[in-house]
Amino acid sequence: MDFKDYVQRDAVALAECVARGETTAVELLQIALRQSERAQPKTNAICLMMESQARAQLAKPLKGPFTGVPFLIKDAAQDYAGLPTSYGSKALSAIVAADHAHVVKRHLAAGLVIFGKTNLPELALKGVSDSQTFGRACNPWNVDHTPGGSSGGAAAAVASGVVPMAAGNDGGGSIRIPAACCGLFGLKPSRGLISSGPAFGEYWYGASSEGVISRSVRDTAAALDVIAGAEPGDPFLAAEPGVVFAQAMMREPGRLRIGFTAVSPIGTEVHAEAKAAVEHAATLLGSLGHEVEQASPEIDGAELAKSFLHIYFGQVAALVSYGRERGAKREDFELLTRVLATLGGAISAGALTTQLLKWNAFARALARFHARYDLLLTPTLAHPPIRHGQGDPSAAEQTLLDMLDRIGLLGLLGRTGLLDGTIDNIARDSLQYVPFTQLANLTGTPAMSVPLHWTQDGLPLGVQFIARLGDETRLLQLAHQLEQAQPWFEKLPAWVTSA
Repeated sequence: MDFKDYVQRDAVALAECVARGETTAVELLQIALRQSERAQPKTNAICLMMESQARAQLAKPLKGPFTGVPFLIKDAAQDYAGLPTSYGSKALSAIVAADHAHVVKRHLAAGLVIFGKTNLPELALKGVSDSQTFGRACNPWNVDHTPGGSSGGAAAAVASGVVPMAAGNDGGGSIRIPAACCGLFGLKPSRGLISSGPAFGEYWYGASSEGVISRSVRDTAAALDVIAGAEPGDPFLAAEPGVVFAQAMMREPGRLRIGFTAVSPIGTEVHAEAKAAVEHAATLLGSLGHEVEQASPEIDGAELAKSFLHIYFGQVAALVSYGRERGAKREDFELLTRVLATLGGAISAGALTTQLLKWNAFARALARFHARYDLLLTPTLAHPPIRHGQGDPSAAEQTLLDMLDRIGLLGLLGRTGLLDGTIDNIARDSLQYVPFTQLANLTGTPAMSVPLHWTQDGLPLGVQFIARLGDETRLLQLAHQLEQAQPWFEKLPAWVTSA
């Protein structure tokens, strides 16, 4: 098999080729490594190569539905025993994992050949992947733009033909955002469907879910069949799917009632291309026989953003403390991380609990919407993939923040409540490009980004669907229907296909 054959097949098809003896796991790894060497200078998608670990895998008999398929894991939460899980941070890069994460064990048991870890922003905090430790990951469609975040390296590797799918996780849109930026399919599963253990019981109070980014819907469905299911000690127990996702996705979804909106829930501007993406999707859905109308859940988007940011700050503070307890210095963390940790440390337990309690109201409001509509359709992003540095604080702003943090004034202002208005502004500024994705995380519902739109500049811009809790099957069935109606698998950057 050569690269042309490799890139024309998804992970399921590559595994079938191995099973039939048409290629070998060794040959596939060689192809993936060669394409990585070609793509890495453009995309910087991989932050840690694991070729020796992959070779050790190949020295043993492989089995499972993805036997022999090259694969990449994300350098956050997805622990690989004996290697550090850096979270894109110098501060955590020396902390070695004692055990495989459960999801990594399942990847290995499925026969996937893991040969590297993918790039991300520090502590997986952003919708762009700009770690100062590993350098920026770039969008294969235009390297001047971001591939999204936090699973940006995973998406860049898939869109550049290195692997047919890669692991990601999603605490505020971190699977869906990169999928939308890179012309790929990305599904965030329901809370509790996939174990986050054993190092942690949950991430972000259960807002974060493990998953994959792929070029085909059936790859994601087959991957869900592999990684879904609780492990002993998990804090959340999702209902058993009761289906084989790879089989269930093949069935027609039936006539669905879909509400759609392209209005930012936090009142910020939505780019014309994002609106066009939703309008195109609504028209396509109508042509497929679905009932589509403008509608949105009755949720105060500004309050949801504020709730998300409070939890975000608190989680950053906790992870920074985790690193400091293990020998990291304050200066080992990036400036923004230090500032967010200071704000998180200034939030009282009562204020954090108040914000957590709001999740119930958001979930019930979304459930009322889903009592009338099967799915909610929105843009995944409010803006096409942004250029590197777009929206970053200016040098003067960074200097001021650093000074306020160093002298302790930032924490003091936070503790006295004088930064409440500033936090509201941070919520608006930080989420202006990605205001649509956090709803599914806080409510625990499954959501997906589907690559149905490319901008006039040739950049991908996906649309998002949110379903009822536990209704991954409906999302996969609709995605498969859309994939047949408007195929995207063959869409890759010109430099990739010219190999």
